[in-house]
Amino acid sequence: MSESESNTSFLGHLEELRWRLVKSAIAVVLVAVSVFVFIEPLTDLVLMSMSRASFPTYKAMCFVSNNLGLGDAMCANNIEVKTIETQMTKQFATSIYFSLVSGIILAFPFLAYQIWAFVKPGLKPKEIKATSGIVAYSTLLFLIGVGFGYFVISPLCIQFFGFYRMSQSIELTPTFTSYYSLIVSSTIACGLFFQLPIVIFILTKLGMMTPEVLKKYRKHALVGILVLAAIITPPDFISQVIVAIPVSLLYELSIGISRRVIKKQKADA
Repeated sequence: MSESESNTSFLGHLEELRWRLVKSAIAVVLVAVSVFVFIEPLTDLVLMSMSRASFPTYKAMCFVSNNLGLGDAMCANNIEVKTIETQMTKQFATSIYFSLVSGIILAFPFLAYQIWAFVKPGLKPKEIKATSGIVAYSTLLFLIGVGFGYFVISPLCIQFFGFYRMSQSIELTPTFTSYYSLIVSSTIACGLFFQLPIVIFILTKLGMMTPEVLKKYRKHALVGILVLAAIITPPDFISQVIVAIPVSLLYELSIGISRRVIKKQKADA
């Protein structure tokens, strides 16, 4: 290939990447605008409902507690705090942020497809066949992770920090931004954690990872998982275990995926 053809090919890839990014941005903005139109009911339904005992997770925990003969030991209470904002523009900025985050989550299948469509032309037919369905798997894992973060991790965080007091003379009046950030950070973090099998699959296909390496550093990975669990959850052992268990299972699943990729590569060779 001549230098001129190489430059043309490079510019063509840049042009395709630009249009992929434009399409992705349009999809996110369209969903974000739809969310923004209904921002008040969605804020009450998605965010503020987590401070009330009627939230589905709390009701499920209470049901389990009663059936295990523990009474109301695992039942949650309404968090008697009112969130405030101290800046005139903060509510509008947070509304925009909430809409964009919602847009990214809801448009994730389309975003994943755009990434795959950009990478696909550079793959060989066997690689395309081997990675068929990766968009669906990635989307499924991301949504499961987001659901786990929203329905499990976030409620635990809200209940713990909502009732924790250094002294009973201290009244908790958090800003809405801090309340919202706690929910969003734990939810998005779990969504990204659940992409681990996809990342390992790609690294194995590229020859940058093997099941032997994953098994060799399993103990180190477990320590890392516990550290990450400690970062995104309240500082209590039960919450950390709740996060660590599914992430550890994902790590073991990643080892199996890596082993299967290597086995198939050897069979093809």
